Amino acid sequence: MTPHEGSPSTVEDAADAGAALPVRSRRMTGRTPQPVPPARGFLLVVLAALCWGTAGITGDLVADRTDLDPLDVAWHRMAVGALALLAVHLLARRAFSGPAAPPVPWPRALRWRLAGVGAGLAVYQSAYFAAVATAGVSIATLVALGLAPLLVAVGAAALGHGRPDRATGVALVVALAGLVLLVGVSAGGDGGDAVLLGALAAIGCAVAYAAVVLLSAGAPAGVPTTTVGFAVGAVALTPVALAAGLDLTTDPLGLALLVYLGLVPTALAYGLFFTGVRAVPAAVASIVTLLEPLTATALAAVVLGERLTPTALAGGALMLGAVTALYLRRMGDSNSRGLAPNPLSKRAP
Repeated sequence: MTPHEGSPSTVEDAADAGAALPVRSRRMTGRTPQPVPPARGFLLVVLAALCWGTAGITGDLVADRTDLDPLDVAWHRMAVGALALLAVHLLARRAFSGPAAPPVPWPRALRWRLAGVGAGLAVYQSAYFAAVATAGVSIATLVALGLAPLLVAVGAAALGHGRPDRATGVALVVALAGLVLLVGVSAGGDGGDAVLLGALAAIGCAVAYAAVVLLSAGAPAGVPTTTVGFAVGAVALTPVALAAGLDLTTDPLGLALLVYLGLVPTALAYGLFFTGVRAVPAAVASIVTLLEPLTATALAAVVLGERLTPTALAGGALMLGAVTALYLRRMGDSNSRGLAPNPLSKRAP
């Protein structure tokens, strides 16, 4: 999910980002980005969610085609995505040469937070593809994206940014009930142990994602958090992947899928989202990004033949419905107070 620079100033704003990292990329040259028309912004957010929805099935196809394990796939996605983001960042700096702005200070605390963002990105990418490999695309994506926004809200409260209100508590209970239905029913059939292990990996993915959101919140404007995070994550994941026996592939289709994974559901999708979210209220953007798990589930059914029982589908719907209701409530509260929604206030896996 990428650049639209400068982050929300509070963790609450980050929680409202929903299914994407709370990072914006504004030019460090001092040039102000042009306004994005609301209709175009909405379309860009939709396209970003659709791109993210292809990540799980792409990783699964790569694994089947090349025998790369989840850690190998995650490393390739991080490496290709980081190189693409760095290239875009450098090209943008060269293209928009305006009056130089004062350099943004990077104190030690910020450097540690960015290191944490990179580590969190590496963990949640690895956990997501491990969940896909064991539980399937549908369950992995629904569990990870259904829990992540709610974990952000709970984490924000634990860090002292206000207790969760009743709406958040109800949404969390409903989402957990949906999780039990989704995972419990699916684990009751053949391969139940694999489903449970995959669900645990997806929960780990959601926890890592929430940590990335909380660590990213409040980064100073001018700090390209997403670009730095992916670069740090790729570097941090490299020795781990090498120690585990990093495998490469020479299969042309496998290579093409890996490049697609790093460019489209990663670099391009982040760019689309954080450009579009400038013109779309945060709650609306968060709801639209629920197209990601729906896209992933539909593609898994059509391409891979994955099928969820009606009860499991109901569980997934409960999880996504809880997030939708929570963001609708927050947007309604903002409007009733006469406040303009914070435009950033995601991740993909």
